[in-house]
Amino acid sequence: MYNKFKNLNTLIIGLLIFSSSCVSKKQILLIQDLDSIDISKISTFKNNIQENDILKIDINSLEPKASIPYNNLSFSNNMGTSETMMFNGYLVSNNSIKFPILGKIDVTGKTIKDLEKHLVKRLELEGYLIKPEVIIRLLNAKVTVLGEVNMPGTYSFSEKNISLLQAIGLAGDLTIDGNRKDIIIIRELNGLRTSSKIDLTSADWLAGPYQSIVPNDVIIINPNSKKIKSAGIIGNFSTFLSIASILLSTIILIR
Repeated sequence: MYNKFKNLNTLIIGLLIFSSSCVSKKQILLIQDLDSIDISKISTFKNNIQENDILKIDINSLEPKASIPYNNLSFSNNMGTSETMMFNGYLVSNNSIKFPILGKIDVTGKTIKDLEKHLVKRLELEGYLIKPEVIIRLLNAKVTVLGEVNMPGTYSFSEKNISLLQAIGLAGDLTIDGNRKDIIIIRELNGLRTSSKIDLTSADWLAGPYQSIVPNDVIIINPNSKKIKSAGIIGNFSTFLSIASILLSTIILIR
């Protein structure tokens, strides 16, 4: 009888260890149904210029000297820090910027590309410059990634657009305890704050508005059920095994 209970004890503990170590591929692998999405039809989300954005605007033309009044000379110093560049950039306030000679320019609903085209059109049609070229860059773009990632924090980026996967990559990728099916994105556009849940194991989100990051997005990766359970009263699985082993051993001794 003792040997039977001893074998039962060993079997139960072994099963518990095995079940705790097994993780389904469906819980880890990303974009598992990629074949169901037509990648050629995925378009980049258009990021509108937002309040408090800081823009670096460079103007060139066939007559370089004529372009000087439209450029902030502090930008020509390559040794300037990013803080100096932002201080001397064009701050978006009340959905507009104050631009040399042209005055106040409304940026409501405009993307950076839209503003580039708008400035080119005005500078040329109003006779200020010959064949002007306008290059605009957002100086204070950032994204915050929190939760089950290897390096949570706020990250700056200089690209015009980055994807959700690139943003997670900046934070060192998800940990093994990150819930791939429960990614929360908090976004604020035109004073309206929204949130959405993303399932990274599915390809559906690739065709939606959250596949590209908007500056100031907050990404939250929630823990999976295993991590949540380990934070409970028992603590972790090894503690649970110890308690289960003691209980089973006690039953054996009593019998």
